Amino acid sequence: MKNSLRELRAERGLTQADLAALIGVSRQAVIAIESDKHDPSLDLAYRIASVFQLSVESVFPNPHRPLQDSPTA
Repeated sequence: MKNSLRELRAERGLTQADLAALIGVSRQAVIAIESDKHDPSLDLAYRIASVFQLSVESVFPNPHRPLQDSPTA
C-alpha cells in the first residue's frame, strides 16, 4: 500500500523510533510500513493518522478510489 509515512515523519522531525513509540509498535514495524513491505491494520492506520492529525486516506491513499481530479465515467 503506497503511503506518505516517511515524508510525513521527516517533515515533523520524527525518527522511526519516535514514531514507533508514539503508535506502540517496533521501529522495524515502522520500517516495514514505510517501505511498503507491510500494510498496517485498520487500528494501526488510525493511530498513525492521529499522530499526524490527518485522515487515514491522507496517509494511506485508497488505491480503489479514483482520484478526485479524474474525470468520472
